[in-house]
Amino acid sequence: MTTENQRDLSSQMQSAVNELRQTVKERYPEATFRIYRGQDEPEAVHLIATVDIDDPDEVVDLVIERVLEFQLDKGLPVHVIPIRPLARVLEDQASQRHRARPRIDWGAAIPNP
Repeated sequence: MTTENQRDLSSQMQSAVNELRQTVKERYPEATFRIYRGQDEPEAVHLIATVDIDDPDEVVDLVIERVLEFQLDKGLPVHVIPIRPLARVLEDQASQRHRARPRIDWGAAIPNP
């Protein structure tokens, strides 16, 4: 899958992508974006939004109504896919590994013969 050049999009699709990008940027100014064509549906456009927040679904909640309008009313197969930065994902995984685990008292768990 390669990054889609926005020049290759129809003017309607460019407008939709720009509007969705702007909506996300207004709430999350640090967001970055990539555009890809769908692998299974080459006519579909995926706007990948990288946002450093705890719950990426907040981005979907922000744009879902407009995405559905583009898809259903205008026939534009555009999707917004929020992801977290890799560094944040790795950081969260590392902190989960270091959480204290309950200790097992093996003396109480294994009776003496």
